[in-house]
Amino acid sequence: MKKHTLTIMLMAATLAVSAQQGGISEEMLKQIKTGYEGTTTDKALVNAISSNDVSTLAVNRENLVGMDTHFSHKVNSKGITDQEQSGRCWLFTGLNVLRAKMMAAHKLDKCEFSQAYCFFWDQLEKSNLFLQGIIDTRRQPLDDQMVEWLLKHPLSDGGTYTGVADLVAKYGLVPAEVMPESYNTNNTARISSLIRQKLREFALQLRDPKATEAALEKQKTEMLATVYRMLVLAMGEPVEEFEWAPKDAKGKTISEPKRYTPQTFYQEWIGEDLNADYVMLMNDPSRPYWQVYEIDFDRHVYDGHNWLYVNLPIEEIKQMATASIKDSTMMYFSCDVGKYLDSKRGLLDLNNYDYASLMGTTFGMDKKQRIQTFDSGSTHAMTLMAVDIDADGRYKKWMVENSWGASSGHNGHLIMTDQWFNEYMFRLVVNRKYVSSKVLNLLKQKPIRLPAWDPMFAEEQ
Repeated sequence: MKKHTLTIMLMAATLAVSAQQGGISEEMLKQIKTGYEGTTTDKALVNAISSNDVSTLAVNRENLVGMDTHFSHKVNSKGITDQEQSGRCWLFTGLNVLRAKMMAAHKLDKCEFSQAYCFFWDQLEKSNLFLQGIIDTRRQPLDDQMVEWLLKHPLSDGGTYTGVADLVAKYGLVPAEVMPESYNTNNTARISSLIRQKLREFALQLRDPKATEAALEKQKTEMLATVYRMLVLAMGEPVEEFEWAPKDAKGKTISEPKRYTPQTFYQEWIGEDLNADYVMLMNDPSRPYWQVYEIDFDRHVYDGHNWLYVNLPIEEIKQMATASIKDSTMMYFSCDVGKYLDSKRGLLDLNNYDYASLMGTTFGMDKKQRIQTFDSGSTHAMTLMAVDIDADGRYKKWMVENSWGASSGHNGHLIMTDQWFNEYMFRLVVNRKYVSSKVLNLLKQKPIRLPAWDPMFAEEQ
């Protein structure tokens, strides 16, 4: 028998067996192949698409004509930050909200807080969160879902607003020049990988069901001393005291320098309770609205706060966002930034790309279905700062201050149409004074507790 004939027979036999097991049979494969007809149009598409970025070919040229950059309501902003090659958008966003508040309240020309300082403590606190979680679950088997989740997520550079609130409350803030960025705060992958590896090694040592709490606490403290050393070597040691005075646009000090600790600096220049004074809102149509939810173990500090939010219809969130912007107050905002993003223009618009026409199909899932199938979720945090409302009160577009540098997008900002906002906006943190009494009353109810591995709560990068 010829080798070619034998190969065909074996393939047919394999397809037949596969069909019995839910696989692709020979007859099914014939029908599948009808999806590509091989017309001259099809061949031209193959030549074009196989040699180019799909997004480049899907650009909707009708949408390239001009870009409206006018906003009816906008918070003044000065200076664009850059998170470099790190997943610290959550931290940059939270600190950008605070620096805007400080600049407005004290009439400063410029201000930036040290992200490196907060990130150092974030990594140490997350290491403790992980190790204590291992201690708490040490009597559970390794294949227990919580134990598996911990071992899969010992440490990351991503996070949420809750992390900002708890870290600032515990460790305070320092100006950027007091603890500048290092290579490893701007490029977090390698050092985070090394610490993760060490934490997993420590985890196996802590899983001793017979050890006393005191012995485990001592062991954990010694482990955290190792982590602390690694962090200092990579980022520098956090400052405990410093001298500082605000400066004008030309760099000249406008008052006498004063001695601060990070905590006294925060209290004098900001002084807010970021946990008590703010409410976290979510638009998640896959769950009932007008409910309060809490995500288990979704925090940065073991003795801190879990992510707690009120799930609301999008129009309710827009009203509170608008009230905050009209009162010149920026907000922590997060979304699925990669969807329909024109990064060169800095425009998030559902009409930026026409993938359906290019591929000859449709993409028909709604927001609820995208969440349920893991197709969409919050991926990036930015600072919401502007809204455009027409004369009839209809929302047209929104703008955020980003942390990808001043040359990114629209002068460091992203503009999103209201239609895009509806589909891909997820989280917003608003000062309580802009929140309706109806929503505030919801916070009195016992929250519905969700597991740490819930698909909607990956950390923002």
